[in-house]
Amino acid sequence: MKNNRVLPDESSTRQRVVRSIMLEGPSTAAQLAERLDLTPAAVRRHLDALSEEGLVEVATERTRGQRRGRGRPAKAFALADAGREAFEQDYDDLAVGAMRFLSETVGEEAVMAFARRRAAELERRYLPVIEVPSEQRADALADALAEDGFAASTRQAPGGTQLCQHHCPVAHVAAEFPELCEAETEAFARMLGHHVQRLATIAHGDGVCTTYVPDTPAPLTTDERTTR
Repeated sequence: MKNNRVLPDESSTRQRVVRSIMLEGPSTAAQLAERLDLTPAAVRRHLDALSEEGLVEVATERTRGQRRGRGRPAKAFALADAGREAFEQDYDDLAVGAMRFLSETVGEEAVMAFARRRAAELERRYLPVIEVPSEQRADALADALAEDGFAASTRQAPGGTQLCQHHCPVAHVAAEFPELCEAETEAFARMLGHHVQRLATIAHGDGVCTTYVPDTPAPLTTDERTTR
């Protein structure tokens, strides 16, 4: 008979596995083992349990965000919706209902105005923190976002930097109201001082919210220059 008893330290180890995937994106058992100082066999055991619980799933090519090379790639795991919700994504129907009411009774312009006001609040709080040399601002912004629970990080990309948010506290609402993502991107551009490009969002089914910050600054668009 299979023994399903969870050892005292297994719960915390599985939380570490889930958190590592959230912070670093889709990961193989070998990558997780190296990060967490565990054996690949132990990691696979935890991944099997997490898969059975619906907290992780095998990453699709869209989720992984990378091209397949030759040969059979190692199986990578990404967070499932339930896994994200385990990190306090308590989005209920009330928020979506309120946004729908706003859209239906006042208009879509009111939804965008609300989204920009919310982004402006983040902007006001983050601006003092990112008053650093321009080449350090993306990293400073990622640190500020991480402090607010967005699990943000940066990584180098051709001709620029990718600002990655592995957790989004409004993903369920933004799935129906992309204005929230648009307003946040505009705020990022103002904080960084030049145009940026949103490449992917958790709200649209991607594994990570990814914003491209080019090394060569491009002028802000009209919307990005707009202040509330």
